[in-house]
Amino acid sequence: MTQTSESLDKKAILVVSFGTMYPDTRKACIESLEEKMGAAFPGYKVRRAFTSRMITRRLAERDGIIVDNERQALEHLWAEGFSEVYVQPLHIVAGEEYEKIRGIVNVYTDAKKFRRLELGRPLLYYMGQEARPDEPDDYLAVIKALDVSAGTDEAVVFMGHGGRHPANAAYAALQLKLQDAGMQNVFVYAVEGYPSLERVISQLKAASIRKVRLQPFMLVAGNHVRKDMDGDDKNSAKSVLTAAGFAVEIKRNSLGENPAIQDAYVRHIKDVMDKPAK
Repeated sequence: MTQTSESLDKKAILVVSFGTMYPDTRKACIESLEEKMGAAFPGYKVRRAFTSRMITRRLAERDGIIVDNERQALEHLWAEGFSEVYVQPLHIVAGEEYEKIRGIVNVYTDAKKFRRLELGRPLLYYMGQEARPDEPDDYLAVIKALDVSAGTDEAVVFMGHGGRHPANAAYAALQLKLQDAGMQNVFVYAVEGYPSLERVISQLKAASIRKVRLQPFMLVAGNHVRKDMDGDDKNSAKSVLTAAGFAVEIKRNSLGENPAIQDAYVRHIKDVMDKPAK
């Protein structure tokens, strides 16, 4: 397809997440963030894509809702004549799902289908090393956005997803960053992988913690939050912490509902826009 002078002015932001089956959290987290993107960049069309094929299939079958995956979304933008596209993932770390997006972006970049195609970074990426002053500390920005505090015998425990990908070491790095920021009673564990809930429990006991506020460190409050964190099963985090003797308070609000976290994603895409085109 040959781009016309009219198409050269067509710009888009593709907001990509794993996706969710829950309409309420989709609206509160993903739709609200897309609206913030649209307000921040009024000259850009904002589009949506989910990386989970299972979720896109079930949404179509159950609700008749069609959501593109990352490849379909880019193909549609190209077919519609967009020349400048910025892809912003809503993933927390640069893990398997982020690599999936980067892979398809590289395919379209190599094919030179767009005049400019750029990929933003996930929530936790740059660590603020002194040797790279041009790279902000994403971890510190997230810690400030969380704005959590706890009393001497209280703690906040965040539940992240985790997994086998090496990028999931970001959760352990976040724990260290929290300690560096003086937040000694704030802990992070991963449903899949490290740090484990058992490790956090041992730290809670060593600190003589009696009350725990349990919160998701995830974009949306989906199955992991409703079952693995707040479920009635004996293996849920709420049940395990209660059985260990802690008074547990549940806060279901996910990261995607936090305006300051939404602002962080907006900054990430702006950082890419401000860099010289490759």
